[in-house]
Amino acid sequence: MSTAPEGFSVYEEVRATPEFARLRHKFRAFVFPLTVAFLAWYLLYVVMSGFARDFMAIQLVGTINVALVFGLLQFVSTFGIAYFYARYAGAQLDPIAEDIRAKAEAR
Repeated sequence: MSTAPEGFSVYEEVRATPEFARLRHKFRAFVFPLTVAFLAWYLLYVVMSGFARDFMAIQLVGTINVALVFGLLQFVSTFGIAYFYARYAGAQLDPIAEDIRAKAEAR
């Protein structure tokens, strides 16, 4: 049984707590900068592929050129970001979320 005021759901009550605001701030502080950085990195790849064809066509080793390396680095950066987010969430976000969940379930 919830102790939320009439008309308020448990979620709305939890959402109004400072702990939830802290969780949301920590999430956004990690996700937004990395999203902007990744999109800028991807846009660089697309722009370079379209407007710097000579540079992207430079052969590095055998038939491997700069464009192929850029493309493969897109995958590497995606998996790297996912890995670092999982570590960050486990260390920084999950403990706060578990505390919030426990308090919400106790209501």
